[in-house]
Amino acid sequence: MSTVEAGGQREEGEYGRAAKRLKMEEPPLEEKEDRAEDELEEGEDSDSGSLPGNGEAQTDSRARWSGRQFGSGRKDNGEDSHLISPSPVVHVRGLCEAVVEADLIDALKKFGPICYVMMMPFKRQALVEFSAVESADRCVTCGAKEPVYIAGQQAYFNYSTSKRITRPTNADNPNSGNKVLLLSIQNPLYPITTDVLYTVCNPIGSVLRIVIFKRNGIQAMVEFESVQCAQKAKAALNGADIYAGCCTLKIEYARPTRLNVIKNDNESWDYTKPYLVRRERGKGRQKQAILGEHPSSYADNGYGLACPLLPLTSNSRYKLSSVDVPDMVSYPLPQSSPSYSGHTPSSVAMVSGLHPSKMNCTRIFNLFCLYGNIEKVKFMKSVPGTALVEMGDEYAVDRAITHLNSIKLFGKRLNVCVSKQHAVIPSQVFELEDGSSSYKDFAMTRNNRFSSAGQASKNIIQPPSAVLHYYNVPPCISQDQLLKLCREHGVPGFIKFKMFDAKPSSKTISGLLEFDSKTEAVEALTVLNHYQIRIPNGSNPYTLKLCFSTSSHL
Repeated sequence: MSTVEAGGQREEGEYGRAAKRLKMEEPPLEEKEDRAEDELEEGEDSDSGSLPGNGEAQTDSRARWSGRQFGSGRKDNGEDSHLISPSPVVHVRGLCEAVVEADLIDALKKFGPICYVMMMPFKRQALVEFSAVESADRCVTCGAKEPVYIAGQQAYFNYSTSKRITRPTNADNPNSGNKVLLLSIQNPLYPITTDVLYTVCNPIGSVLRIVIFKRNGIQAMVEFESVQCAQKAKAALNGADIYAGCCTLKIEYARPTRLNVIKNDNESWDYTKPYLVRRERGKGRQKQAILGEHPSSYADNGYGLACPLLPLTSNSRYKLSSVDVPDMVSYPLPQSSPSYSGHTPSSVAMVSGLHPSKMNCTRIFNLFCLYGNIEKVKFMKSVPGTALVEMGDEYAVDRAITHLNSIKLFGKRLNVCVSKQHAVIPSQVFELEDGSSSYKDFAMTRNNRFSSAGQASKNIIQPPSAVLHYYNVPPCISQDQLLKLCREHGVPGFIKFKMFDAKPSSKTISGLLEFDSKTEAVEALTVLNHYQIRIPNGSNPYTLKLCFSTSSHL
């Protein structure tokens, strides 16, 4: 192994036992954002101006996190935390995988009234806005002097560079009367239907209506019977996983105060109007299965993703009693093939914002293959910088949208959405700027990673991160040779290198590469994934394989 050093205060009884913890397993991810706008997308206003650039990433280098050390290998740099001007918004790091919004409120309300909480579940971070700067100061100061535990794990605090967490509307004010929540489902490995969301939300507060739609991935609006029910559901479920390690809920208050539902099906349901249900062949709505295994029909699709809905943890103080909800629930798959996304399903993604000279069909494959099999890729001649990507099914498209939409790649921001096309047709083939073809068929390539259940089960679906996992590399390849490979292909070099111990008989090696930022790691993976490494006197080349790691840093 070698290293290259290159909401208002709430009383305790308000949540009661209605706060249900679903989250059990999530990979640790603390992504370093490149610029201020990345942090602002997480919900902070840009009007604070406490530091140049206004970016949360600066806190690592310009101020000290409370506590002597945050995470493994990240040490206090010895600077004064008050280099960042005091703010009512506190940035919390080091959260455990199972934490939900209610845990933060329960642990931090002793410092003062809390106005709002913004969860960042994939990063194991959160933003907490206190009603007064003095409350935030007590939180940061106390955390620097003695450990503060959230859900049983020590957390670390610093002032945010922003003075307020952005809300979609003023509906976060408890006096506004908003009872509609906006749910964003991150990493949706399984279909999300009204039955699924009703099963998750209704035990906490009576659900009136649900509408599921697709923008940047899978989103839904859930209307509760009262504002109090919505508040309890947000606290209990914000940051939780519906299924182990996937379908993570990020919850905000929605703009509308009431939902209009015209039919009851997998994408929308009005529980006050059961007559809206569509009946087929004399059958009513199929009852949701509340016990048993995940349907085997979905497990046989070649993705190796079968698992039941998460059992509730027995030691969770937010667990509902058996009277309120069964210990394990699952849902039925649609009997026909209606979309759960709000419109006709499609296995074709449309990708725009592609760099005209640096992106081609192969590089799109290198990136998108991490989220599902790729059948065909075609650039559109009529729309420069745009391509159609036909994937194995609509769920692969959903995963690609969730993880790749809005990421930065070669100085441009990708826009990934569902295409109206249901297949990619090899028409109007032309030559791209790099001389390659605008169309390529990948259906028979061995580099597709979801071709069999056994193969797919080894793939960990991860959002982009600054650390890449490399494997299938010949043992004779050194750290310097990998750095040279980066230089030769015009991509940023990694700053840390780690090689895993291998058996003496192993023909390949694997390890981790940490880059200076998430964007640099994405660019390196896009260019170098599946690169053919040839060695002297070797009969066949080694195919370098890269994917995003579950580690946040080395």
